[in-house]
Amino acid sequence: MRRIATIGVYGFTAGTFVDALTGGGVGLLLDLRQRRGVRGPDYAWANSARLQQALAAAGVAYRHVKELAPTTELRRLQYREDDRRGVGRRDRVALAPEYAERYTREILDPFDLGALVAELPSRSATALFCVERDPEACHRSLVAARVHAEYGLPVTDLRPG
Repeated sequence: MRRIATIGVYGFTAGTFVDALTGGGVGLLLDLRQRRGVRGPDYAWANSARLQQALAAAGVAYRHVKELAPTTELRRLQYREDDRRGVGRRDRVALAPEYAERYTREILDPFDLGALVAELPSRSATALFCVERDPEACHRSLVAARVHAEYGLPVTDLRPG
């Protein structure tokens, strides 16, 4: 049975990240980031080439789905809202309503989610991946909610310890 997991970077180490994926039965990671890097030495393991090497060693397939990544303009809209609320990017707990509405209308609605779901492995989970620790603070939650609502796939959020 197909199923979805969500996972972010923040709060994990390379080892605990891979452990969360393998422990969650993830066979495919869908990278939903526009730019596949993370600043700072604590999260260098999540930069695309290093991440793909670690995933391959753990037997987890990787696919970049840039079409589901937020645009630079949308990210800036969220950053402005974070600044207005006095929240650091790594401490965000919710998406700005305007960001969620525009991401849904501009990116998620036109995307052929049915074709993507049809390609998901049937015997393992597929992880939707971005950087934020909490899915509620990330566009991956919008994708996961749509997959659940339209295709009935169960969703599990993988969070750091």
